Amino acid sequence: MRIWTSEHTFQHPWETVVNAAWQKYPNPITQSVVGVDIVDRYVDRNGVLKTHRLLSTSWGLQPWVTRIVGIDRTCFASEISEVDPRSKRMTLQTRNLTFCNIVSIDENLTYCPDPKDKSSTLLKQEAIVNVKGIPLSSYLEGILTDTISNNAGKGRQAMEWVIGKLKGEAKDLTEEAKKCMDSVLPTNHSTATSL
Repeated sequence: MRIWTSEHTFQHPWETVVNAAWQKYPNPITQSVVGVDIVDRYVDRNGVLKTHRLLSTSWGLQPWVTRIVGIDRTCFASEISEVDPRSKRMTLQTRNLTFCNIVSIDENLTYCPDPKDKSSTLLKQEAIVNVKGIPLSSYLEGILTDTISNNAGKGRQAMEWVIGKLKGEAKDLTEEAKKCMDSVLPTNHSTATSL
């Protein structure tokens, strides 16, 4: 069994980062996630948004690893998330469903305001990798852990890409709304001359 952990601070408010997390896939940086389906979503009586999603992924492992493990197609993972707007905490727990009798990967992510800077968001990640019942289990766990670490870096880049895209869309909408308002409302000059 291998345990991998990481922390990263996004220089964006919690609300912005959580919004981007929901819209992270698809993106051009982390192309390993090829599909996302919502299985269940509801808000509980405490105002916490709970979601169960099914992720379709391509692990992107070396061909010789895929032959040993038997992974040569799209793989699936279950993601359970909770967003608590009161405590400003988003948690995601992901577990692979494909080949879980040989390889188990349990990943936990937590997004919360950075205690040192409330205008930033702290991401804590942990992955527990366990390969069993095949030769070179420990070696394969190391390869999978390295892949997770590499993909986590790409995931952070993807979040920044999504945040940039969302900010661009908001700017475009603001400009379009201003144009509409300018065309509908009289300008101060025309109002002054009519008085």
